[in-house]
Amino acid sequence: MFSKKIISSIAIISFVGLLNSCGSSDSAGPVMGPQKYKVVSTISQDLDLYSEYPASLEGMQDVEIRPKLDGYIETIYVDEGAAVKKGQKLFKISNPQYEQTARNAEASVQVAKVALENAELVVEKTIPLVKKGIVSEYDLKVAKLDVKSKEAALAQAQATLANARTNVSYLTIASPIEGLLGELPHKLGSYVSASTQTPLTTVSNISKIYAYFSLNEKQQLRYLQATDETDIEKRIKSFPPVELILADGSVYPQKGNIETISGQVNSSTGSFSVRVTFDNQYKILRSGNSGTLRIYNLEENVITIPQNATFETQGKYFAFIVNDDNTVRLVEVKVRPVPGGQFYIVDEGIKEGQKIVIEGVSTLKDETTIVPEVVDTKSIYTTEK
Repeated sequence: MFSKKIISSIAIISFVGLLNSCGSSDSAGPVMGPQKYKVVSTISQDLDLYSEYPASLEGMQDVEIRPKLDGYIETIYVDEGAAVKKGQKLFKISNPQYEQTARNAEASVQVAKVALENAELVVEKTIPLVKKGIVSEYDLKVAKLDVKSKEAALAQAQATLANARTNVSYLTIASPIEGLLGELPHKLGSYVSASTQTPLTTVSNISKIYAYFSLNEKQQLRYLQATDETDIEKRIKSFPPVELILADGSVYPQKGNIETISGQVNSSTGSFSVRVTFDNQYKILRSGNSGTLRIYNLEENVITIPQNATFETQGKYFAFIVNDDNTVRLVEVKVRPVPGGQFYIVDEGIKEGQKIVIEGVSTLKDETTIVPEVVDTKSIYTTEK
């Protein structure tokens, strides 16, 4: 009986102790130490970077072919996309009125010539009669004045004929330049005139192609200040060659050169128009195409950091520097993106050799102690060139 009471008391005490033990454990909770974060040492390096700009392509000459006279398209000598020479026939416009006017003008010239010949004969006959005193000097002067009148009439008739022939020549339309034809929107029998909105076609000289793109004010200043040349033309010639990325993503085999920068900023866009010229020997590029221009520039001795090492707040960028005691310090950084979307160039805020946190920065707070997990620098700083 006594032993059973002792056993029961021991069991109750053990149970209470167990409960107390469990309660004590729950109230204290686990103690969290410093967390691991990957860090890397910053380095400075030379980077061959590039900037990209959308561009529109145009031929050296894009000439719209329009009729000077009204009429119906009688003949089309060429086809769309054909290569034509300067002076090659393109269209024949039918308008009998101009041809009839030319024939009338030719007849008027013949009549004027005959009238002039008759007037000259009168003068020839009058001269000996004056010498013999049969007619007066006044009659001779009148005859000579009639010759001058007939000469003027002939000149006027010839001018009218020349004008009529010019109009007839306008009925045959030739190419003013060598190039490639565009579309032929007007078919045989279509009525066209100088006021027709759509041109008969377009001839493009694409032996060279102009690529146009825009620079904002800061970009324009950066390029112009990148050289010590004082003359603007020499500055432009010293710009680096330009690559053209085609619509399919391929790189055009020949590089172009910047040739002109507009002297005035566009007030509506705040940008400068820039022209790059590309040789187009094999006629790969066409007017109306689009592409992307890539301009390389060497950035010397710059510090780069992974974009993951930063976060943005209200337009400002921040990063965490790791101190010698493994606490982190929040710093504002001024950065520029490196093509590829992985790195930034640091202009202010971080020095070479400082350690920075490269992941999980959104979970950190200033002066937090961490366990640095140092990452090999070479494995991080691999940028595309």
